[in-house]
Amino acid sequence: MKDFSDQVTLGRTGLQVGRLGISSSYGAPAAAFEEAFERGCNYFVMGSFMKGRSREMIKAIHNIRRKGEGDKLVVCQMEYTHSYLLGKPHFYKGLKKLGLEYVDVLMLGYYPSAPPRHIMALGRHLKEKGVVRHLALSGHSRKLFPKLMDSEIDIMQVRYNAANSGAEKDVFPFCGGENRPGMISYTATRWGQLLKESKMPPGEAPLSARDCYRFVLSNPAVDVCMTGARTLEMMRENLGTLDSEPLNEEEMERIRRIGDHVYGKPRPQVEK
Repeated sequence: MKDFSDQVTLGRTGLQVGRLGISSSYGAPAAAFEEAFERGCNYFVMGSFMKGRSREMIKAIHNIRRKGEGDKLVVCQMEYTHSYLLGKPHFYKGLKKLGLEYVDVLMLGYYPSAPPRHIMALGRHLKEKGVVRHLALSGHSRKLFPKLMDSEIDIMQVRYNAANSGAEKDVFPFCGGENRPGMISYTATRWGQLLKESKMPPGEAPLSARDCYRFVLSNPAVDVCMTGARTLEMMRENLGTLDSEPLNEEEMERIRRIGDHVYGKPRPQVEK
């Protein structure tokens, strides 16, 4: 079992990353991103539109580089433009805002099927130019990912949480071996539903964000669990996950019970 506080190798990329991935899109101040970096959470994901909330992560990246620690960062740039003609200038515009010569990861999102040839050609072009090191793909179609295990996609970002746990059957069993892709999960809190009292089974207290992250990271197939924070305090709460241990059997049963209720799955009846 991977320790939550240790960095891990992100699949065949060889990149060393912290167990919590940090999203730019929720409005946290630069100080929150810098504190996450100090805790070893160095996988930073920039949204496709680098303005507004994303500016604070850009500021944090610049601050980290000024301290001479930029080589420890692993920067991922999201790209939702499913067009070669639009995607290429959009990527370079983002790279300029980041102030980087390259990004470690270009995340193609979101795809219900394999990216078309012109998008893969764009990815290869950017890799050949040395401005992208690895290609990643994000999507909701779980059965797509096993088909891409031996493709040019080195990192896969899969929806996985206590309510949406289908990746345990449809994705994770296929991502083992020495040449496995990096595995990143997102929507750990199911867009906040697992934190709401109104969504809980009768008599159950809602989960905390830390519960949700621990559930995801307790699965040995997951390298990184994405997290987002709106404030420094929320970031610190999320980072508390790093001081936690994998779920025990009783905790896992409780969280799965809540997840099944939120999703609406029937629970098997236990014979008395």
